[in-house]
Amino acid sequence: MSSLQRPMAAPAQAPPGSLSAEQAKVVLAEVIKAFGSPENAQRMEEARDNACNDMGKMLQFLLPVATQIQQDVIKAYGFSNDGEGVLKFARLIKSYESQDPEIANMSGKLKAMFLPPMTLPPHGAGAGGVAAS
Repeated sequence: MSSLQRPMAAPAQAPPGSLSAEQAKVVLAEVIKAFGSPENAQRMEEARDNACNDMGKMLQFLLPVATQIQQDVIKAYGFSNDGEGVLKFARLIKSYESQDPEIANMSGKLKAMFLPPMTLPPHGAGAGGVAAS
């Protein structure tokens, strides 16, 4: 296949979903900002109310709204406009968290917007734990 037969790629762009740490910060900031918009904040609040702190209902009501809000932002940066695009974005952010404290902090803020805080069982409680003697 000659180069004339191939579909033209966007000039000087990284492959879809490939962002540098600095670019990832910009996109992450935009996603966080999108969650704070009055319209999206209301959508998230309604989804939270419908979920009633039930984890199963959180997945049913809250996660789709959170996914849609993220899709609306990240599609402009080469990610597919579907759940897979959001997963790729999340994996990319995760890959930068250990290298960049600012990204780790922003990622934590984003997760807190749509994931309930996880409470750990008290230390040593529960089946399967080994009792110290």
